[in-house]
Amino acid sequence: MASPIKKRLADLLDHDLFMPRELSWLSFNARVLQEAADDSVPIIERLRYLGIFSNNSDEFFRVRVAEVRRLIAMSGGDNRQQSKDLLVAIQKRVVELQKEFDRIYIEILKGLAARKIYMINENQLDPGQAAFVQSYFTSRVLPELEPIMLRETQAIPTLNDESIYLAVDIRSGDDYHYAVVEVPTDRLDRFIEIPRRRGRGGKVFVVLDNIMRACLPQMFRGVIPIDEVQAYCFKFSRDAELEIDTGISQSLIDKMAVSLKQRRKADAVRMVYDGKMPERLVEYLCHRFGFGKYDSLISGGRYHNSKDFMSFPNVGPKYLEFKPLPPVRIARLDEQASMFDTIREKDVFLYYPYHPYDYVVDLLKTAALDPHVTRIKICLYRVARNSQVIDALVNAVHNGKRVLAVVELAARFDEEANINWAQRLTESGINVIFGIPGLKVHSKLLLIERREGNATRYYSHIGTGNFNEKTARLYTDFTLITHDQNMGKDVYNVFDFLQYNYRRPKYRMLLVSPHTARSGLMELIEQEITNVQAGYRASMTLKCNNLVDKEMVMKLYEASQAGVEIKLNVRGMCSLLPGVKGISENIEAISIVDRYLEHPRVYVFYNRGNPRYLIGSADLMTRNLDYRVEVLCPIFDEDAQQILQDTLDQQWHDNVRARVLDQNQSNAYVQNKKKSTRIRSQETIHRYLETGKLPRYPKSRMNQPTRRRRNLK
Repeated sequence: MASPIKKRLADLLDHDLFMPRELSWLSFNARVLQEAADDSVPIIERLRYLGIFSNNSDEFFRVRVAEVRRLIAMSGGDNRQQSKDLLVAIQKRVVELQKEFDRIYIEILKGLAARKIYMINENQLDPGQAAFVQSYFTSRVLPELEPIMLRETQAIPTLNDESIYLAVDIRSGDDYHYAVVEVPTDRLDRFIEIPRRRGRGGKVFVVLDNIMRACLPQMFRGVIPIDEVQAYCFKFSRDAELEIDTGISQSLIDKMAVSLKQRRKADAVRMVYDGKMPERLVEYLCHRFGFGKYDSLISGGRYHNSKDFMSFPNVGPKYLEFKPLPPVRIARLDEQASMFDTIREKDVFLYYPYHPYDYVVDLLKTAALDPHVTRIKICLYRVARNSQVIDALVNAVHNGKRVLAVVELAARFDEEANINWAQRLTESGINVIFGIPGLKVHSKLLLIERREGNATRYYSHIGTGNFNEKTARLYTDFTLITHDQNMGKDVYNVFDFLQYNYRRPKYRMLLVSPHTARSGLMELIEQEITNVQAGYRASMTLKCNNLVDKEMVMKLYEASQAGVEIKLNVRGMCSLLPGVKGISENIEAISIVDRYLEHPRVYVFYNRGNPRYLIGSADLMTRNLDYRVEVLCPIFDEDAQQILQDTLDQQWHDNVRARVLDQNQSNAYVQNKKKSTRIRSQETIHRYLETGKLPRYPKSRMNQPTRRRRNLK
């Protein structure tokens, strides 16, 4: 028989309990936009936040909105109507955010100008600058351009949704002609520095699209009579879902390559265009490109593909960017002759980017050279463009090691790169496998097998982030490197499952999706419910990127109603509604957006004063728990536990960059009610790892022994 709590939850409708994940995702991107709007953030970084916002928006339409469109097409009745209503709500919120983006962009341009960094358009060029632009266009830009005339008698070209285009409106006498031309940002810089005006210092930039606008007639090489010509920027976003034939007539790499080509021709789900584009031109483009009533047509500003701002150069003083936080070195890793000796003595616990990623690269390079190492196994999801990790694996083969690399070909938007890496690894003699059909391999595992005496010993790496030196400088992530043999046997079993899918291994210590992660987390939550019902204090702290799995949300509601104290630190989507009377009064939630992308997954359960700490690759999403190979591992080392707890506490008391996740996800900043110590957690955590000093805040009770309290039942 269902408990009263479960029955009460079951009686409520979905929309009473869950924030749609798409709207929650837009709330996350609004937090990114808040960083761009914050004048306490260095001005170049604010511009880069606009780039991050734009890049996020592109992915949102290619993935989330495309999925909603598919739901509308495939479902019926109430489900179809709910999807339509959701799409309307998405479009309304996107327009609001775009208006805020345009406002912030103008504000940042003024801020740059105040610091003598100027972004000007083609109408603001003085004669000397105009001559430079004409010369640059002729020598550098014109050879890269391929204008396409749009004629009813000709098939419409396939446009790349990674690019931006100019829609060119040409008047010849009483006739209008239309053309499209790609802005070649993949071959030329988007931001071109041009000579300064006489008598004025500073730096002056013109975007590549404005250089093209300044020279529009030359673009058509005199073959079309032109009385008047204007150009308006626009871009597409296409459905990014890959359809892979499950037949066996092709290799997986060939199937993926075919699917990637099909993605380039997938349905467009959004067109963003210059709001000043004539209505007749907008209608013509919509007609020719086949936009329907469920597609998003968004009127915006003059410029698009603002993701290019992510790489905008700092041409002013250093204070226009974030002050670098130097990596914190770990003495015992720097002093020992062999990394393996250090790991045997004590687990290694790393926290990027505060600690340098060099230690992981050094471990791989050491394994490649060590004569006692026999095998290396690794899961590769995303790697850096010039990957030292890949180089170390290739070198290991050259030194006689047997190397197994599990390469996830379906890592979204990295598919083509991973195909190329897989081919290079295979050519180098590495055994490359692609995991399991229907299950993405998202775990961050490395296993080194080493002969010590007469036995094979395991050295295991389990992390929350990819084997990627570049993102390790931009994302926060945890890594455990351990000599624990039980842990090593579990990691061995994961790789065994990846090689031989018909086997169902048993795990001693790890929680592994799709086998035990969901049930294991549910059991840990249930234990806290049991503890609180027995009169003991019960609590948990869950830090992740996304919390949208309905079964998990319902379990957390159940725990809250039982009296379990729950703290959520969710960077992105959060479908759970905190603080709802009678449902989630014991749940508080925050989200931190700052200079580094918060990426770790950390799950802590009070367990009657003997806390259980887990880190790993799995978010609280259905795909992570049921349809991916993910790994969560326990942390037993007391020093590592202390780092985790102190980190979570500092983030919970962040009163500078933390936002409250309320029922409406309004993104209000956490208030410093008592005017106590200013805590910007990413800065205080760096100082803590460097000096061991913590800021002042109420101490966590997570490590305090439990006391039985009076049973109120």
